[in-house]
Amino acid sequence: MKASTLLKLIGLIVVVALGYAAYRLGWSVIEPKIDQRVATIGLTANQIAANGPLPGDISLYAKEMECQQKIPTPGYYSSLNGAEISDAQRSGLFPCASFLGARDGANTVYAWRSADDYPGISYINNRKPGELYIVGGEYPTLEDPNMAGPFVAKADATTGKQLWRTYLDNLNASGRWIGNANLNILANGKIAFSWSNQIVLLDADTGAILKHNTLPSGDAPPMDTNFKHMTIAPDGTLIMKDQTRPKGCTLQGTMAIIKCAAEEGMKQPNSQLVAVNPDTLEVLDDIQLPEPASSPHIVSMYEGRIAIYIGMDKSARRYFWDAETKKLSADDSWVIYPMQEGQTTATAPSLVGDWIAFQLNGAGSEKVASSIVVANLKDASRKQIIFPFGELKKGEWSFAPPKCGADPENNMIYSADMGVGKVAGIKLDPASGELKVVFVLDDTTTTFQPLFGPPDERVLVLTNMKRNVEKEPLKAALFTANYKEQLTWRDAATGKIIAESDFFEPLTINSLTPPGFGGRVYFPTAVGKGFYVLQVMPKARSPGGK
Repeated sequence: MKASTLLKLIGLIVVVALGYAAYRLGWSVIEPKIDQRVATIGLTANQIAANGPLPGDISLYAKEMECQQKIPTPGYYSSLNGAEISDAQRSGLFPCASFLGARDGANTVYAWRSADDYPGISYINNRKPGELYIVGGEYPTLEDPNMAGPFVAKADATTGKQLWRTYLDNLNASGRWIGNANLNILANGKIAFSWSNQIVLLDADTGAILKHNTLPSGDAPPMDTNFKHMTIAPDGTLIMKDQTRPKGCTLQGTMAIIKCAAEEGMKQPNSQLVAVNPDTLEVLDDIQLPEPASSPHIVSMYEGRIAIYIGMDKSARRYFWDAETKKLSADDSWVIYPMQEGQTTATAPSLVGDWIAFQLNGAGSEKVASSIVVANLKDASRKQIIFPFGELKKGEWSFAPPKCGADPENNMIYSADMGVGKVAGIKLDPASGELKVVFVLDDTTTTFQPLFGPPDERVLVLTNMKRNVEKEPLKAALFTANYKEQLTWRDAATGKIIAESDFFEPLTINSLTPPGFGGRVYFPTAVGKGFYVLQVMPKARSPGGK
């Protein structure tokens, strides 16, 4: 071989080798970028911003826990969210929950999805920092109308990784009606949980079933009852009440009440009020109510007695629990009829000083707008009423399933009507009960209106729905989950928006977006995968100045 040819061959080999080295070196840089780009496909901007699990501000954990332990919550574990909606009054008020964003200025919302899936998730509660307890398997979807459940699960509060899951039923096998079920963590740290006409006591550390009992359903067929409503009295007794599925209705989920009773006019059996020992689950006493009561009750003290307030289909009433005689009794001196003709059931009441407030149209109405009615605790004849969204226009549908929110320290009431797509902040005069609308927001939500933070810095946390098909009737979009939903943080005094998340899969209807330790919020989805963990931070403090 000639020398010139040999040199050319060697040169070619060197060029190829250098090219290959450059290719490998370049690919080592490009490949991670491609992998990163692929990993972000399908993620929202909030999820990309977080880029991983959100522990929140860990320096606040102990402070928040200490704050909560100074607030009396008899019967409940002293935590940020040891009950379905914060306390025995179902106030939705979380004064020890932190908001980490700027009240004046730009904010960034970070979001991360739970590592594990929890089908049909509805409620999320916490006990100690780092712990989450989840209820699921009782919210049917179009894809899974007869899902297995309910179940209770424990998860890591940052990642959503499951620690244990205990299934308690399977409607396909048992034939029971399974509706939404709430979760309460007792003062001793155990979990009392009820569904259908069943109740269990769970070990919160292991998920083991410690006790079980069957609850009396009165005239309602046991298969058509759902003892979702559990509230702990100051003496620790479990005060329970069932929802009833209309006779002849075969649908699953709590929405069966709306579809069969409100939409098709099928008749519900009357509800049953039951008192249960929290340690043994023994039924101490029970009485049948004069009407169906599809919404939860609340428990508080009135003149030294344990009082139970219940909104029903036509009336709202007070009952008493005597801790010494172990007896339930009706207070016939306190009965109101808050509904106007054409309105539907009163939702769970809210206490504001000497007044108790009820949201109307809990089952929806195409005839009369929703209203807020307040009645005096000492004199039920003293009532005030307000229609915060005005009259119902032709073709509109009023649907206000969540209880009204309340801030007793600021004399505020919050009303949400998803049918007309509005939320209102209402001021209550503590002396007269007079009601005055402070603000009205264009915001469509089926859920509660929780309040975070101290009295002078309250943050109102609202979800907001957006239809996938703008002109689709709202009722159709709701029943088919054909919409997306976001979380918003607002100034509770004015309604001014402070921060808003991306739009995610729909929140479970009539659920709650509860606080987590360290400034986090949990967003449970029924049709998505598990839940989202959300956190707000001032934009200037974002990594890299994003």
